[in-house]
Amino acid sequence: MFHSRNPAFRCPTGAVPDGTAVHFKITLPRDLRCSAARLAVTRDADGERRTMGMFWCGMNGGQHEFWECHYTPPEPGLYFYRFFVDAWRGTLAVTRAWGGDGALREDGAPWQLTVYRRGFTVPAWFGQGVVYQIFPDRFFRSGQKKEGVPPDRKIHETWGEQPDWAPDEQGRITNSDYFGGDLRGIEEKLGYLQSLGVTCLYLNPIFEAHSNHRYNTADYRKIDPLLGTEEDFRRLCRSAAALGIRIVLDGVFNHTGSDSVYFNREGRYPGPGAYQSKDSPYYPWYRFRRWPDDYECWWNFRTLPNVSEENPGFERFVNGPDGVVRKWLRAGASGWRLDVADELPDAFLENLRAGAKAEKEDAVLVGEVWEDASNKISYGKRRKYLLGEQLDSVMNYPFREAVLGYLTGAEAADMMEKILSILENYPPPVIRCLMNNIGTHDTERALTVLAGEPLRGHGRRWQSVTHLTKECRARGLALMRLASLMQFTLPGVPCVYYGDEAGAEGYRDPFNRACYPWGGEDAGLVGWYRRLGRLRADCPCLDGGEFLPLLADGDGFAYIRQGEKDALLCAFNRGGAPLAVKLTGEWQGAEALLGPSPNAENRLMLPALSCAAVRRNIGGRSGME
Repeated sequence: MFHSRNPAFRCPTGAVPDGTAVHFKITLPRDLRCSAARLAVTRDADGERRTMGMFWCGMNGGQHEFWECHYTPPEPGLYFYRFFVDAWRGTLAVTRAWGGDGALREDGAPWQLTVYRRGFTVPAWFGQGVVYQIFPDRFFRSGQKKEGVPPDRKIHETWGEQPDWAPDEQGRITNSDYFGGDLRGIEEKLGYLQSLGVTCLYLNPIFEAHSNHRYNTADYRKIDPLLGTEEDFRRLCRSAAALGIRIVLDGVFNHTGSDSVYFNREGRYPGPGAYQSKDSPYYPWYRFRRWPDDYECWWNFRTLPNVSEENPGFERFVNGPDGVVRKWLRAGASGWRLDVADELPDAFLENLRAGAKAEKEDAVLVGEVWEDASNKISYGKRRKYLLGEQLDSVMNYPFREAVLGYLTGAEAADMMEKILSILENYPPPVIRCLMNNIGTHDTERALTVLAGEPLRGHGRRWQSVTHLTKECRARGLALMRLASLMQFTLPGVPCVYYGDEAGAEGYRDPFNRACYPWGGEDAGLVGWYRRLGRLRADCPCLDGGEFLPLLADGDGFAYIRQGEKDALLCAFNRGGAPLAVKLTGEWQGAEALLGPSPNAENRLMLPALSCAAVRRNIGGRSGME
């Protein structure tokens, strides 16, 4: 009856700029005896509903007929639509079924039409490359002498030993042990990162803070002394730029640390902080229910007092001409990843974007959003991240769920649907900059998810002693090749979590934040990631090319990325038996970049736990029989 992803029924498909005329067509059985059909569109912003009559436009074979109309969304936002038909048995609704199909169901969901601001663009440099995420304390330490490091920090003498995980005497988890990874250490490894094809480094927080994760900011205008100095940061940016690598920083603007210049609950700083005096210039930044000990804090962590982003003083401090965002862009950064974007108000995000783009037109802004960011509701309010006035893109956790889900036994068709749903709902500029991860500092390591014993609520003690067996690790390393090829070839930008390419394993914090295993890397996997970096650089279709699903059944999964000059077919076999994928004629003789070539019968013969990527020049239809 209708399919929202098929241009024969809806053209154009996917998200559209405001003012775009969208053509809708449905096909109905003649035995319904339809006398009229209507498209009903509800604008999400105000609930206004508009109904357009559809025109009978001919027969679809002998037993079906077409009805069609156009609708032009007037402004950016979300629009939800369904169809109504007047039939011999009354008025019937055509609503969304699985995968974008239409069906006669009164209780079915509407389809979503995402409308973004016309002229919305994103930085081209970001979508063309490979991102590498670094947890600075655990990547590499230069051994450079540091000045001003607080004496209360515990620094491990041995690189690579297990991070502290047990609670202290008060039962607290303080994240207060350090390994001394620093900015000079990152600079020393730029050659290695370049060999992986990395074009952008995303650094977890680098500003002064009194924990190893540094999400409890103490001073936004100062590099943490254990990481180095502002000059070390500027030098890193210059050295990276010389190799074609940019730096994106982590912006934590929803809360500060209680042990900070601004709040100063622990009295570390001269003050006065908001905790010490209502006359503090920072007092209006925070929300006290009863000063000084009863205040709003992030997820009830008393060491993370929430800030009021609407406060004019805080707003200027972060987004103003001399604010934090622009200061570090001037110092050499090329963009920001925004922590807990769900909790940053619309106006704050819009002002942050305006300030960042005024400082650097090609600065990138990526938000931390775990769900479908196009229709996210946060604190009872629909968010507008992706409509062209706030973020350029988001961290793509839904794709992580699809990749790891498929490889751990979920229904392949369901995992393909996760991918297609995001591609239908997100604006094309956003898709080009999606930060595709299979692991981050907030998740278990991908290798552990793929081959380890499931966590199932086990505590830190169990996590500290549970590792992959030799057999499980071998299977996991094979599956990591499949997962990473998907990560590098799905729409968006691959974001490699440091150490994933080396075979790092680990459950949750702090075991997923262990030291990079220098000297103990899995050389085969590192070599595989280098090949993926070259593949990404050599295939223009991976930067904004069309995504064509081919296979999602049983153990098989396959798709094509198609651009103006080339097409790349990626096929995967998660199973324990060989899998044959029969291709259409234009793939005969296609170049194998990874895995086998099509054989004489034009089949891709995939061994167990394997994958393939074959490329051809454009010239005809892409597909599979």
